[in-house]
Amino acid sequence: MKQVRQTSTVYAQVLDALRAAVITGELQPGSLHSVANLAGQLGVSRTPVREALIKLAGQGMVRFERNRGVRILQTSLHDLEEVFALRLLLEVPATRRAVGQLDAAGRRELRRLYQAMERAAKADDEFRMLEHDRRFHRVVLEASGNRRLAEFVDGLRDMVLRRGVSTARASRSLDDIVVEHHKILEPIEAGDAAAAAEAMRAHLQHTAELLISQEAGAESGGVDVDLGWTSHR
Repeated sequence: MKQVRQTSTVYAQVLDALRAAVITGELQPGSLHSVANLAGQLGVSRTPVREALIKLAGQGMVRFERNRGVRILQTSLHDLEEVFALRLLLEVPATRRAVGQLDAAGRRELRRLYQAMERAAKADDEFRMLEHDRRFHRVVLEASGNRRLAEFVDGLRDMVLRRGVSTARASRSLDDIVVEHHKILEPIEAGDAAAAAEAMRAHLQHTAELLISQEAGAESGGVDVDLGWTSHR
């Protein structure tokens, strides 16, 4: 991990650095670390490191172990099921609410992000396309009027990234993912809250079915994901 400069935004920088190190596997699942050692690697005091780790512990990425340090946690298949059950519970009604809240500038931003996803997919740039995908969802969630919800869902997405899995190229193409977002964008732009919420539900459920079946080693979709429950068919 590269060292962090001591500034007024040191906590945010430390949080980003630690989150990235967990997601990329630089801090390996199951490994144990002391706050002091992590602070030394980042070149900061222990306080922002401890605060950032508390945040990551709340997101299920690490666990404090008394008198031992901080354990980096591994995401299980059950964790993935829970993540998508939660995303369905939260993002579908949030999308419905966001349609009535989005102003012209917000709709333009969603259109811009969708077009950026299209360009990235055509350039076969998976990383950039998924970054635009993440921002697309964040704009919708923030438009619902609940910034904490947007941050919480970001944490859920990080849990999936930490497992190092994606449906991109494995279960569907980048273009397929872009098409699913177009189905969400169209009713949002048309002001159809019910259709937008249904499109978001279909997108999340399809992603969950593909990813969980993929991780479970199934040859075809074998997972039911509903708004409050996830079960295997």
